[in-house]
Amino acid sequence: MRHRAAFDIPQSLGFLPDTAVARHLSRGMQSGQESPPQVALRKASGSLPPEARWGTNAIRELVDEAMSRFDANRAAADGWLAPRLHATVRMTRAEAGDGRLWNHLAMLVAPDYVVWRHRGAEVAPSSRFSGPHYTQCFARLWWGAELFRNGSDYRPVETACALQDILNTTLRLDVIDHRPTAQALIRIFERLLSAGTPRPADHVNALSSAVNTAGSTLVYDVLAPDAPPLVEELQDWIAEREEAPAVPWDRLPEGPDDGRAPTHSVDILMPLFDKLLAEAPLRHRGRTPEQAGEPSEDSAVPVQRQGVSLEKDLPAWT
Repeated sequence: MRHRAAFDIPQSLGFLPDTAVARHLSRGMQSGQESPPQVALRKASGSLPPEARWGTNAIRELVDEAMSRFDANRAAADGWLAPRLHATVRMTRAEAGDGRLWNHLAMLVAPDYVVWRHRGAEVAPSSRFSGPHYTQCFARLWWGAELFRNGSDYRPVETACALQDILNTTLRLDVIDHRPTAQALIRIFERLLSAGTPRPADHVNALSSAVNTAGSTLVYDVLAPDAPPLVEELQDWIAEREEAPAVPWDRLPEGPDDGRAPTHSVDILMPLFDKLLAEAPLRHRGRTPEQAGEPSEDSAVPVQRQGVSLEKDLPAWT
């Protein structure tokens, strides 16, 4: 049955400060028993320019369809929604780095999706409404699509979402900001999945930890140089959102044609990462983060040094 929101939805995305989330996010909302206090939340919100990319109708259609398609396997909704959310809410990394945007989406536009996707035994954690880019319900999907896409090709994003540990742990690594590193990891993860490797999540965590420990973004960029992003092509793709039709539901959309990770650089990293995978110690766990429905707090991945760059050399808000 098609899901429909039981509350009024603003026509456009906006900004909602963390303090407003802390004030108004109730246990009733986190359990799905209460609708968001729309009047108070709208009063606390800021507005965005009247542009099509900030419209909420297309976002609501996506989350409603995701809840209908994947009710029997909610984690599987990530791989479907991530590329379509990225292609619908088109923006620069600098814009996406503003957590107030994701707060607004989670609290006013689709709180029911947050609960549907992340509710455990009782409630959805508050960090799914307002939290780091690798934890917040919608930010993790958008950034997963942004960091694992290869130019306009979203197929690597589906692989990244196929194992929750990739989003829960690998997405946190600062080295993922280096596109050849991200694509080399995706190649290995694809191989693990296609080979039917037992407990692939353990291999994902082991390799992610080893890659993060072995080098930094700077080190990998020396070994396997990346190409600079094509900023004008990205800006054109964002501008085209004004006239773009809704993203397709039964095939992948096309992302910005802003350049692919150099193939020869990915090829250079593959033998190194294969060696790290072979030597990395596995940590067998009784429960995977997917089974628990939460990020792995005891992840083998060490604390990131500086975090994924959310700024880059791209324009900020216009």
